[in-house]
Amino acid sequence: MRKTGSYRTKSLPLVSRLFLSHLLVMIVGVSSFVIISKLSSPRFFVLHLQQLEGRGFSLVYARPYLVKGFETAWNRSTFWSVIVGATAAGGLSYWVSRRIVQPLTQIEKVTQKFAAGHLDERLPPSEIPEINQLATSFNRMAVSLEDVEHRRRELVSDLTHELRTPLTVLRGYLEELAASRIEATPDVYQRLAKETRRLERLINDLQELSKAEAGYLPINLQPVNLRPLLESLVQKFADQLLDDGPQLRLDCPPQLPLVLADIDRVEQVLVNLLGNAITYTKEGSITVRVWTASETGKAIAPRLWIAITDTGIGISPQDLPQVFERFWRAEKSRNQHTGGTGIGLAISQRLVELQGGEIEVESQVGVGSTFRFYLPLA
Repeated sequence: MRKTGSYRTKSLPLVSRLFLSHLLVMIVGVSSFVIISKLSSPRFFVLHLQQLEGRGFSLVYARPYLVKGFETAWNRSTFWSVIVGATAAGGLSYWVSRRIVQPLTQIEKVTQKFAAGHLDERLPPSEIPEINQLATSFNRMAVSLEDVEHRRRELVSDLTHELRTPLTVLRGYLEELAASRIEATPDVYQRLAKETRRLERLINDLQELSKAEAGYLPINLQPVNLRPLLESLVQKFADQLLDDGPQLRLDCPPQLPLVLADIDRVEQVLVNLLGNAITYTKEGSITVRVWTASETGKAIAPRLWIAITDTGIGISPQDLPQVFERFWRAEKSRNQHTGGTGIGLAISQRLVELQGGEIEVESQVGVGSTFRFYLPLA
């Protein structure tokens, strides 16, 4: 029987619990008032009559009647006071309980809609500070989840598009070969191999990005000197540029301080940034600049900055916030010409962050772009 009663108590709705708690407080208060008044009021009244007798008033024969009348009047007034007070307090308690529970009921309705997929639902502000803070936190979470869902849909859409193109090419060639409508020449096989490499690169980039975002990508941080790596990369990319193409140069001090970084991951970031700069810079120059600096007025250790500045086509202001998003491309069709997967910058950003740095971009259409990142000194 105790278990059943306990279960029923726990199953009461919050408004009933609040109402009962208010009534319990009211009953305890009124009971204490009635008991103390019942015990003390007659004694104080008799004491008052004795004081009057001491001043010359004769109340010897009238005292029992006065005390009896006082007790009767006190009982009646107390009775009606308790009735009226209990009714008013009960009504007020019920109203207050409903007012407290109403925002929680709204939260329940909104969360049910939210769970059903209506991610645009938001909680209204509340007069209760604690519930208002809860509503604010919930709305922030809702905005974040809505953004995540939007990105997930975009990711699925972009990934489908990226996979469809090479698969369509492969299927077309294979069907043509199977129907003997085209000849199996080395050129055809090279095209097939190119599309399979494109698929492989996309899958590898997605796997690496997934590991980087989940924190599973191994990062071997150690003190390293980046100048030999920078010289090697600039020389390697310069050999690939045509005579009428952009000039690639290195602006770097003879001696660089050691940075705490993973040399292989830094090379991966630089290769991606230099590759993008060369792809979208037909003429002019590409400069790799390195310098050491710290934020003025802030207790932040010095950092080594690396910037890749080009004179290419640039990026429009409305596209800059999406530069480091996966599958982002300012020109939706340019991937067809470059063979890029559109997630190289997203990988680069995560790799820099895993090494304790940060990457940023500045660009102007028709003028060029500057991608720069810093790494902490060892």
